[in-house]
Amino acid sequence: MKKIVALLLIVAPFFMMAQKNNQQLWEKANAYFTTEEYQEAVSIYESIVASGEESAKLYFNLGNAYYKNGDVNNAILNYERAKVLAPHDEDIEFNLNIANQYVVTKIDELPQPFFLRWRTSVVNKYPADTWAFISIGTFIIFLILVGLFVFSRIASVKRISFWIGILAIVSSGFSFSMAAQQKAKINKRNHAIVFCPRVTVKSSPTETGTDLFLMYEGVKVEITDSLNTWKEIKLADGNKGWCPDSCIVKI
Repeated sequence: MKKIVALLLIVAPFFMMAQKNNQQLWEKANAYFTTEEYQEAVSIYESIVASGEESAKLYFNLGNAYYKNGDVNNAILNYERAKVLAPHDEDIEFNLNIANQYVVTKIDELPQPFFLRWRTSVVNKYPADTWAFISIGTFIIFLILVGLFVFSRIASVKRISFWIGILAIVSSGFSFSMAAQQKAKINKRNHAIVFCPRVTVKSSPTETGTDLFLMYEGVKVEITDSLNTWKEIKLADGNKGWCPDSCIVKI
């Protein structure tokens, strides 16, 4: 126990110093953005990301700086990264849609069944932390209601606490499921943005594979498999194939 406390006392000052340094860098990058020095802002935002800091706001500002600096690909990449962390944010969605207007390859997404669309919209309603907070809160309410049910001698109180308790535990389980899905999406990161100006997608992970279709930079793809330096990708319209992993950057 003493060793753990000693380690914390050693590590804590470095952590606080890093946080303070990142805050100063954040303010400096924002100042550069305000004065339209976008390349300087990009460099500082990227240094914050390189330090291990990650937030929707950071990626959103970085995407804005890249967009203002004329780098649409990196703008889209960082808007998508911001969207993973804050799927409900309308500003991120709006700026992403504007950036996507510059993408040459236009893809018509396959229609989804209504229940899948509904599930996605519910999952994206809140970030993982909010869903987890709701789950914990409703579970605490459930425990309180269990106490009322067990110790109360009033029949009406027992009846009400029983039914509301059932609702609370169901809500807690549902919220926990939503939080888990959001967290899995953040950890999985199986989507990417095409960065090569033009790439030919192959039927197999070799240069001699049959040419299937062309993709241009800025397109969002799903990574479904990998082999050596090749990635199997899937487009929103259902088309699949293999491309060099050097041509895509993971979200």
